[in-house]
Amino acid sequence: MLGLMQDWPLLMHKVLDHAAIQHPGREIISRSVEGPFHRTNYRDVRARALRVAQRLQRDGVQLGDRVATLAWNTWRHLEAWYGITGIGAIYHTVNPRLFPDQIVWILNHAGSRVLMLDLTFIPLIQQLAPKLEHIERFIILTDGAHLPETGLCNAVAYEDWLAEADGDFAWASFDERTAAGLCYTSGTTGDPKGVLYSHRSNVLHALACNQVDCLGLGVADRVMPVVPMFHANGWSLPIAAPLAGATLVLPGAKLDGASVHEIITETQVNFSAAVPTVWMMLLQHMEATGARIDTLKRVVIGGSACPAAITKTYQEKHGVRVIHAWGMTEMSPVGTTYQRKPEIGGLDPEAALALQAKQGCPPFTVEMKITNDAGQDLPWNGEVFGRLKVRGPAITRNYFRRENDAVLDADGFFDTGDVATIDAHGFMEVTDRSKDVIKSGGEWISSIALENAAVGYPGVAEAAVVAMHDPKWDERPLMILVMKPGAAAPDLAAMNGFLTDKVAKWWLPDDLVVVNEIPHTATGKILKTKLREAFKDHRPASR
Repeated sequence: MLGLMQDWPLLMHKVLDHAAIQHPGREIISRSVEGPFHRTNYRDVRARALRVAQRLQRDGVQLGDRVATLAWNTWRHLEAWYGITGIGAIYHTVNPRLFPDQIVWILNHAGSRVLMLDLTFIPLIQQLAPKLEHIERFIILTDGAHLPETGLCNAVAYEDWLAEADGDFAWASFDERTAAGLCYTSGTTGDPKGVLYSHRSNVLHALACNQVDCLGLGVADRVMPVVPMFHANGWSLPIAAPLAGATLVLPGAKLDGASVHEIITETQVNFSAAVPTVWMMLLQHMEATGARIDTLKRVVIGGSACPAAITKTYQEKHGVRVIHAWGMTEMSPVGTTYQRKPEIGGLDPEAALALQAKQGCPPFTVEMKITNDAGQDLPWNGEVFGRLKVRGPAITRNYFRRENDAVLDADGFFDTGDVATIDAHGFMEVTDRSKDVIKSGGEWISSIALENAAVGYPGVAEAAVVAMHDPKWDERPLMILVMKPGAAAPDLAAMNGFLTDKVAKWWLPDDLVVVNEIPHTATGKILKTKLREAFKDHRPASR
């Protein structure tokens, strides 16, 4: 027997409808690519998104077609997302920080017919356009007054293009399982893989994110996603914020410490989300200028592990609660966040900080487990390492155009590629990527734990740890440091003395080198493949 409830499909445009009806005047503030701040609201964004949908349909864009966006976080990018999905087409976010050949490969593999791009990226696309096999039209996200001569096929200023639609249009009707968004992994090994989100998965994920012990957005929040919309579905914030009726602040292209501080203070942001690099740059700006961020109350830090030193500084010096989060493109992307469970109350400050350094607990809609290489479940005791696997309604079951590649185990769990522990209270801690863990004498050493501890050493700006060959133990840790300007670098003995009470003694690195720069992926993560290649023949001087 089925229930007698209305069949109300979970479609993305219903989120925007809700925001426009219940919170019509709630502001959306953007730093435009052209320079000035721009202010609009949910009512007007919905009206313009309807015109986007109408205009795309007039151009022949149909259900299932991919419309690519190469753009920063602005009101135009936001309304484009909703307009694209409003006719059953698919927003295809392209990361401009990828290598040019990867961008070409992604656009061709996706078969995107239209490319919407910001002014910033015109020179890049002018170089790549001859290699793009499917793009029929380039829509530049600006007005006619700012549109330069591009030489691109059928190029048009977004505002001129949009002016040709009157908005007398109704959203299309289709199944909630219809594809809504397409985002490719950064492809550090092999070709990037396309993750295809559905309307249902996007809406369910936003609802899960807005649980009070996850991101917990509310109508009184002023939310600034520093994380770009081209990173892993924008961490769901372009959907979760309007779902909650929160004010949305979009920082555009300027993401340096001074610019992030300016927009936080100018628009009174109280909630933000970004990778650790952004928060480090903001701290450095405030340390150099004596500036403060008194309106900011909560920050989500994800994308890579957050060093405890950053968490401690924000919380103790600036009164900002840090929510450590973990996820991946394949998970829409939020998988876990730090939760203040009452059963672990009463911890001393250092123990509480150590718990916050873990990646946290999953919200409803995410199940997780750890297994050994044979697929057998491992205990949740906070000590045993295992392969981290997940399943849920907003987690991928296949990659786009690779549907014959099996990515789930027999129980429907997706192997994240991370190695993790889970403790008795359900707190998960990523100890490494499976390909980055250091296997020494048959035991595993967490490179992430060593990196996070090393960043606490005075003067260390960034740390990376990779394995180097050892004739006795097979692999041993090599620590690679970048120092802050003017800071003296530690020798191995000094660093190991600092680390002695922070990690197991047998984890201590066997050698240490200082470099000017550590390579990163397009999403800001340390590029271990390049480091392993660069130091593959490195041996400690004592050998």
